[in-house]
Amino acid sequence: MTTPDRRSVAVAGHTGDAATATAGLTSADPAVRATALGALQRLDLLTEAQLTVALGDPSPAVRRRAAEVSANYVDIDLTIALNDSDQTVVEMAAWACGEHESNNDVVVDLLIALASTADDALVREAAVAALGAIGDHRATDTIIQATEDKPAVRRRAVLALAPFEGSKVEAAIDRALSDRDWQVRQAAEDLRRAQNL
Repeated sequence: MTTPDRRSVAVAGHTGDAATATAGLTSADPAVRATALGALQRLDLLTEAQLTVALGDPSPAVRRRAAEVSANYVDIDLTIALNDSDQTVVEMAAWACGEHESNNDVVVDLLIALASTADDALVREAAVAALGAIGDHRATDTIIQATEDKPAVRRRAVLALAPFEGSKVEAAIDRALSDRDWQVRQAAEDLRRAQNL
């Protein structure tokens, strides 16, 4: 079978053509390989082994798509993606970790490091959101620190404080109520309202 093009692989995911979707994984074209991941997932045929291979693909586009699809595979190891050289892959991997809500020690430690030291604000934002979804108490100080970051990260950090308690958390929410960015203030007000229900 010749390697299919991107359109054929995408259609295969909707028509039950497992052979075409699988063949897309070996295409020389990264766009086809990335599309094959989605097609196989749609067919409920994507294996963790295939996903793990894709997380190490030479193309950042394929690795990013693999990280995104990984959100639906709670047992997949995303540590390689959290350490990726491409920040868009790292951002997507952090998001997927939040979807897993797994408090795996290695993953939580990596997310804490990313939330506090990543150069890319989108990575910090995704890591903070994931830590809030996971709700591991080890992340409390990191999330509070993120309430002093850029506006989008601050807003996400305030929302991420929802599962946490304590005087430091309350103080951070109080500060956010008077933040210069209206979305941060709104997030803090929404959180306060939810706490009082």
